[in-house]
Amino acid sequence: MIATTSILAEQRTLLENISWSTFETLLKEIGSRRGYRIAYDNGMLEIMSPLYEHENPKIQSDRFMFILAEELGIEIKSAGSMTLKQEQAKKGIEPDNCYYIQSEPAVRGRQELDLETAPPPDLAIEIDITSSSVNKLAIYSALGVPELWRYNGRVLKFYQLASEEYVECNFSIAFPFLSSTEMSRFFEQTKTMGEIALLKSFRIWVREKI
Repeated sequence: MIATTSILAEQRTLLENISWSTFETLLKEIGSRRGYRIAYDNGMLEIMSPLYEHENPKIQSDRFMFILAEELGIEIKSAGSMTLKQEQAKKGIEPDNCYYIQSEPAVRGRQELDLETAPPPDLAIEIDITSSSVNKLAIYSALGVPELWRYNGRVLKFYQLASEEYVECNFSIAFPFLSSTEMSRFFEQTKTMGEIALLKSFRIWVREKI
């Protein structure tokens, strides 16, 4: 069965009854140089092609992250949209951005990252302007990602993993001074402010907070 949904922000295609071996073969054949992202949940495979309304907040979120790390004087390891997957859980996903923050020393210098031998990223960011056909929270929780930020084009929400389930929280785990309400405001300003002006404003705000 194939279902396709398309709007300005994202185009999603859902395939059902896809085996894990087929999923693995697909990943190997298409490689990492592609313009879409995938999510796999026990036989369901969603392929998402991001468009402008999706990609702009994704890019800005990465810039926000670097400003946070730079101003706090901490090291992070950016893993971008790397494929996070575990065969035992029969789940896999490619976040918009993900980062090693608290566990950065554990992956520093590694040329390859695999959840079979490496810890999961400390933080993943999902831009979901349209509704996904798969349960992304269940995928991320099965993979053990401690913190998830999810932006739906209007509001940014923070989630933290607790007892194998995500609960919404007001403040970030990686950056405890950072509230979802305040970060949501900066995500919304990506729609109206010039990018350089926005980043300057964000940097000033971070300095005042710390």
